[in-house]
Amino acid sequence: MVHNVTLIRGDGTGPELAEASRRVLDATGVKFNWDVQEAGVDIMETAGTPLPPAVLESIRRNKVALKGPITTPIGTGFRSVNVALRKELDLYACLRPCKYYPGIRSKYEDVDLVIVRENTEDLYAGVEYDQFTDEAKSIIKMAGPGKIREDAAISIKPISASGSRRIIEFAFKYARENGRKKVSAVAKANIMKFTDGLFFRVGQEVAKEYPDIEYQEVLVDNMCMQLVQKPELYDVLVLPNLYGDILSDLCAGLVGGLGVAPGANIGDGIALFEPTHGSAPKYKGQNKVNPTALLLSGVLMLRHLKEVDAADRLESAIAKVIKDGRDVTYDMKPDRNDPTAVGTSQMADAIIAAMG
Repeated sequence: MVHNVTLIRGDGTGPELAEASRRVLDATGVKFNWDVQEAGVDIMETAGTPLPPAVLESIRRNKVALKGPITTPIGTGFRSVNVALRKELDLYACLRPCKYYPGIRSKYEDVDLVIVRENTEDLYAGVEYDQFTDEAKSIIKMAGPGKIREDAAISIKPISASGSRRIIEFAFKYARENGRKKVSAVAKANIMKFTDGLFFRVGQEVAKEYPDIEYQEVLVDNMCMQLVQKPELYDVLVLPNLYGDILSDLCAGLVGGLGVAPGANIGDGIALFEPTHGSAPKYKGQNKVNPTALLLSGVLMLRHLKEVDAADRLESAIAKVIKDGRDVTYDMKPDRNDPTAVGTSQMADAIIAAMG
């Protein structure tokens, strides 16, 4: 069987990571027809947009995509391409496994968590009003005297019952299909009683449909402390958008950082796989950055495509190379200035060799 997959090369270090990952995935023996597409800041001048329509058309056609990292400007410039892809394709579930592999520098070893983050609602919906606009003034007036300062910019936090239900159901289904035993819903319902309270209420309803899976609710600030103290107690975490974004980085830190953190954004019939780190433009073209996060995202993609044997072989090869500690990039060495560190392409070569 040949799988048609959109390959978005990204910008910054994205293209070299994407090429290394393509070589490794081809070496698994699984047959791919790669539909290569360009997106990001590198094509802004020629395409007039960081997300050309052809990219979306390709993903809708192929149903599966592997994406290199893309730059997101901070404070100015275009909105995130990553967020735009999720919205345009309704990729409502962000899946972020955080698993420790021996050989990675970390203070923790017994960590195997999965973050399930809602992708389309919450403060990331982008419903914002600048200060002193008519919209902001109207909301301030509606809130009532003393609730909001008159010079405030406003962000709206929408949390719906339908959006909460589908992400929580996704988390429970994932837990059941992958042999996970517990789902923890995380929010701040003691303060935001309507929005986060709704998220917890829906969680309670969904949990009744999965009596084989333990369910609990944890306040987000307490969960941050719990994860630092005893992450081994947790399994699948399901969260609204903002909390999920923050805690997924926290959990990545438990297992070595964003360089080893894969990700997937999944909707009804479409799935996009990508690393969770940025594009590191200062390292562009230097064959220096760690390909592990994108390669582990490839493992997730293989499992999604039901190529389970190939996924297991690739994950085992990645784990072996990391444990050996010889053919790894500078950031995975005990001394980041270690002259024996290899480049992106060379680490990919070592993983291919480890697959046999």
